[in-house]
Amino acid sequence: MKVHPIVSRKRNITLRYDFVSSLSQSSQKKLHRLPHIFAKVLELPFNSDADVSIEETSDSFRFIIPTDDAGDNIRAHTIEIYPGVTKIVIRGNNVMESSLAEFELDLWRCRLPPSTLPELATADFADGELVVTVPKDDDVGDIFVQ
Repeated sequence: MKVHPIVSRKRNITLRYDFVSSLSQSSQKKLHRLPHIFAKVLELPFNSDADVSIEETSDSFRFIIPTDDAGDNIRAHTIEIYPGVTKIVIRGNNVMESSLAEFELDLWRCRLPPSTLPELATADFADGELVVTVPKDDDVGDIFVQ
């Protein structure tokens, strides 16, 4: 059996693809970090459908929740989840503390604007209401939108 070499048949195939423009387009599609709307969160020890009244003053936000008895040892704790991401958690004798031990999906949460100071947050129980106060920074002029 005789094997013949393959005769080279030149085919002129031209691909027209502009590599320079494709590279410049990919450099324009950079991922940017989202604004700080998720950086500060208030988490209350109530179900997500709880009736919470929010009042904004010139120097703070007040979250008012009618409840039976929250106890006398109510505290607001600031937890840094990730560098730059802060969560305010309410702890006390008679309030639900599962939010610290495990991940609870059905809790009342609210995103706080960048002007808030979560490390100065306070929680008090008076007249059948739990009142959480989150101070604002005077230098930043944000309008709160829930």
